[in-house]
Amino acid sequence: MPDLPAIPGISALAPSVVPAAAVVTPVRRPWTAAYRLLVAAAAGAGVVAEALTGPPLHVMSHFAVQSEIVLALVLASSAGRAWSARRPVPAALTGATVLYVTVAALIDHLLLTGASPPFSLTGSPGTHPLWQSTAGHLIHTAVPLAALLDWLLLTAPARLHLRQAAPWLLYPLAYLAFSLIRGELLAPATDNRYLYPFLDVAQHGYKHVLGNALLLGLSFYALALLLVAVDHARPNPVRRRFRTGFRLRPPVG
Repeated sequence: MPDLPAIPGISALAPSVVPAAAVVTPVRRPWTAAYRLLVAAAAGAGVVAEALTGPPLHVMSHFAVQSEIVLALVLASSAGRAWSARRPVPAALTGATVLYVTVAALIDHLLLTGASPPFSLTGSPGTHPLWQSTAGHLIHTAVPLAALLDWLLLTAPARLHLRQAAPWLLYPLAYLAFSLIRGELLAPATDNRYLYPFLDVAQHGYKHVLGNALLLGLSFYALALLLVAVDHARPNPVRRRFRTGFRLRPPVG
């Protein structure tokens, strides 16, 4: 069918340039912003305390510290967006950071507590007991719990997807390669040549270490799937009744 000719005197409708914010008013969340800034500051304080009590490069090479730095940056950005009523940080990024700090905390509490000799991020346990203890509690307990609470109570649900779980494992895989290459490049007599006892090739051999890495990778993936499942099962804690520019009245009669 050929196109119908335009009706004389009627111009084509121009596309709307009214932003969505003019219909749905953005909502500032100052208390959420304050909470996230507080958690980001606590994460940064834990990292700084560890770096001041041990060799900075050695401290920064740990998975727990790197995850804490990423979490602090993501939460600081999220705080700014909550304060200014902008779109939140992508859910995939938030889920990844929560996954990393949670796994780091679980590794510390389940695998490294009670290790002999005592495990320390600084490589010298007991040198500065108060600073090291405070930093350890912040990095491995307080901040991961606060990040989980932020995700559960201050973010909208059903934003994570199963397809995101596998890409989240790329960073732990890259970290494994970094840790093994670092150990190979350092001299055999170097203290704390391998960053974690279960990745110590000199003590356990590659077969045992790669087996440990496989078990950790499967645990990473299982926890990632659990986060996605919980995200779709939890209620929406931030649902609000948004005001629009239109008011509906009940029908007459």
